Order: sequence, then C-alpha cells, then structure tokens
Amino acid sequence: MEQVNSLYPVWVTWVILAATAWTLPWKGVALWRSARNNHTAWFVVLLIVNTLAILEIIYIFGFSKKKPQA
Repeated sequence: MEQVNSLYPVWVTWVILAATAWTLPWKGVALWRSARNNHTAWFVVLLIVNTLAILEIIYIFGFSKKKPQA
C-alpha cells in the first residue's frame, strides 16, 4: 500500500477527510441553532467537544425545539 509517510497509510487521510465532511455541516447547524436560541452552555460544549456529529444531532433534534409563541 502506498504511504504518505512512515507514520500512517493513505486511507487514514481519506477517513479524516470523510469525518470532517460529515461533521462540519452538523456542527454548523447546531452552533447556529444554539446561538439563535440563546443556549450559551450548549454553544460552548458543541464548539469544544468533537463527537463526530453525534452530540450535534442530539442537540438539533432533541434540545433545540422552538418554544411556542404566545
């Protein structure tokens, strides 16, 4: 197998790129929603913690529901 250097094979680069392409849109939407909903704690946690979009998906579908307007 072709290697970029002696530390890791080429497929590792593709896995990292795929994980980044998967995570960035989810993280962007989750950060945007948490900022719009004034969820400061969620914003900070989502910004710092990287869970391959699992935490972001949980926030988007579970915790970022809009409050009914009176």
